[in-house]
Amino acid sequence: MEKAARRAAGNAPAGMTLRDVGRLVLQSTSPSGLAARLDALDRSNLNEFGVDPFGFSPEETKLYAGPAWWLYKHYFRVEQTGVENVPDGRVLLVANHGGQLPLDGAMIIMSILGERPVPRLGRAMVEHWAAELPFVGTWFARCGQVIGDPESCKRLLLADEAVLVFPEGSKGINKMWNQIYRLREFGLGFMRQALETHTPIVPVAVVGHEEQSLALFDLKPVARLLGMPALPVTLTGLPLPLPTKYHIEFGAPMHFEGDHNDEDDVVGRKVALVRETLQRMVKDGLKRRGKRIFR
Repeated sequence: MEKAARRAAGNAPAGMTLRDVGRLVLQSTSPSGLAARLDALDRSNLNEFGVDPFGFSPEETKLYAGPAWWLYKHYFRVEQTGVENVPDGRVLLVANHGGQLPLDGAMIIMSILGERPVPRLGRAMVEHWAAELPFVGTWFARCGQVIGDPESCKRLLLADEAVLVFPEGSKGINKMWNQIYRLREFGLGFMRQALETHTPIVPVAVVGHEEQSLALFDLKPVARLLGMPALPVTLTGLPLPLPTKYHIEFGAPMHFEGDHNDEDDVVGRKVALVRETLQRMVKDGLKRRGKRIFR
C-alpha cells in the first residue's frame, strides 16, 4: 500500500491535488471496478459541495477506498459468504464486535461495497467518544459513517440506507483475551429502530478479528482520565492489528413485528433471538475455520 502511494505520488504531474493522488492509489491497489462502484452509489441527495446531509462525500471516500481495499484483500484476506443476503432498501446490519480497533466495521463495509452484486454503502453507527477525536469525526463523516444516536439511525433507515450497528457497544470491541467470541449483552435500541421503521435485520458474523490484537488487561483509570471507554494493553503493547484472516458471514434477513414502544422485556425477547442467532453463526464460523488464524 505504501509503495502504491509513493508510486502514485511520484507519477503525479505538477499541480495534482491530494484527491487526484488518491484516485491513482485507488487504481493501483484495487480492481478498476471499485471506483465505478463508488460512482454508481446514489448521489441524488448530495449538495453543491458533493456532500450528503450526514457529511458523506463519495469523491473524498476515493482517497481511502484503495488502502481499505488493500487491507481487505491482502492484509486480512477477507473471505465473505452471503453478501447477496443484504437486500435493497433499508436494512440493519447487526454484527459482533471485537479486536480493539473498529476494523471489523471497515471490512464489513468493504464487503458490501466491493463484493455485493449491486454495491451499497454501509453507514456504521460510530461511538460518540471516537467521533469527538480531532480530525477523526470529520474523516468518519466523509466516509459515510455517522455518530450513533437514535435520531440519526432513524433518518438513515427512512432514507433506505444500509445501517451497520454493533449492539455490544464498546464492551464488545474491548474484550479481554479470555472473553473473545462470547457476545456481550445487546442493547435494545436497534430493535426499537427496526420495529418503528419496519426494517429487516441481517445478522453479520465476523471471525478472525478478535485475534488481531489480543488484550491482556485494561488500564481503566488511565482510560477514564482520557475520556475513553477502555485502554487495553495488548501482546504488542499497542492495539496494532496482526494480519489475522477474516471470515465474514451475512445471514438471512430477519423480520420482526410489534410496537417499538413495547416494554423492555417484550423488545428484549426479540433482541435475544437476534443475539442467539448471531452467537450461533459465530460458533459455526469458528468450527469451519478451526485453528487457522493467519491463513
